[in-house]
Amino acid sequence: MAMNLILFGPPAAGKGTQAKRLVAERGMVQLSTGDMLRAAISSGTELGQRCKAIMDAGHLVPDPIVIALIELRLDEAEAAGGAIFDGFPRTLAQAEALDEMLERRGARIDHVIRLKVDEEALLARVTQRFKEQGRPDDNPETFVTRLEAYNNQTAPLLPYYEGQGKLAEIDGMGSVEAVAAEIDRVLG
Repeated sequence: MAMNLILFGPPAAGKGTQAKRLVAERGMVQLSTGDMLRAAISSGTELGQRCKAIMDAGHLVPDPIVIALIELRLDEAEAAGGAIFDGFPRTLAQAEALDEMLERRGARIDHVIRLKVDEEALLARVTQRFKEQGRPDDNPETFVTRLEAYNNQTAPLLPYYEGQGKLAEIDGMGSVEAVAAEIDRVLG
């Protein structure tokens, strides 16, 4: 049976790094809304151009677009043994839509792992990554807007998943290896 998990935490908390490790070690499929949106932007389609304008302004892409992108990848994830949701859900409405979408498919979210981090340290991490990689969504000013959006919109999801008994919190400021060991402990 496929295992579905959500990696939860603010932008630059290390979700992508841990997801890539789980893909390599467990064969799961990473469903990163950030990666999907960047791919849509690089495709040059009308949808990609709309996403670019929204993201460049530091705003979140509307739910219907994000949910459609996720649903397109669920068959692949189920066939591979599970999905790692990275950057989704961001709102209670998205969490409910995800639960409904999975339930229709006879699946569910098994684990929600929250990477707890220091926001000032994250800003330093993003500033360095912006200098090295030049990702537009890592622009320090845009990052602050994204962090505020996370705190205002996404953090309220913690009680939703805690109420389902699915939430595990991990110190995301440790080394990549230490965080990986804690995630593996949660997943069993």
